[in-house]
Amino acid sequence: MSGTLFVVSAASGTGKTSLVRALLENTDHVIVSVSHTTRKPRPGELDGVHYHFTSVDEFMTQVGEGGFLEHAEVFGNFYGTARSTVENALKADRDVILEIDWQGAQQVRRQFPDAQTIFIVPPSREALRERLLNRGQDSDEVINHRLAGALEDISHFVEFDYLVINDDFDTALGDLLAVVRACRHRQPLQAIRHMDRLQSLLSS
Repeated sequence: MSGTLFVVSAASGTGKTSLVRALLENTDHVIVSVSHTTRKPRPGELDGVHYHFTSVDEFMTQVGEGGFLEHAEVFGNFYGTARSTVENALKADRDVILEIDWQGAQQVRRQFPDAQTIFIVPPSREALRERLLNRGQDSDEVINHRLAGALEDISHFVEFDYLVINDDFDTALGDLLAVVRACRHRQPLQAIRHMDRLQSLLSS
């Protein structure tokens, strides 16, 4: 496999999804793995684009067969990352991004020790609270609950390889791109991609 598996995690309200979307627009060798879920599609969501929507029975069968790199239950619904999709993309020299939480990252790291993990954090608690407030018309109680959960998530940043601060969006995007580009140029991976070129250079 010459592709790199990236795990991008963040607390709710940090801007992870927007950063990953912009990253994809600025690269041509990176894809985002589409997760499987048992929840119902929301308006505008397409099967195979936003999620692979599946039944609980089908999901559990795939769990039993070891078909997921990671899976979790969130608010009564199951989510999982298909192993075959990721492995096939990596074999085809595509870099793959998983947008999952820190718990999913732990599961992936056990199976893919070479995965590059990136955690995105907001610049301050005040900025995080403002972003959560801007998401909708939630009560103060709900916002405080979400903020507490987000701070718990952020405490796991120490488990990740890279840390990106999303204060200025363009700066954070540049930092994220720098990580992806640097990882793609690691010597072992480049040696696989350019073996013929290197052999030609070194042949007498």
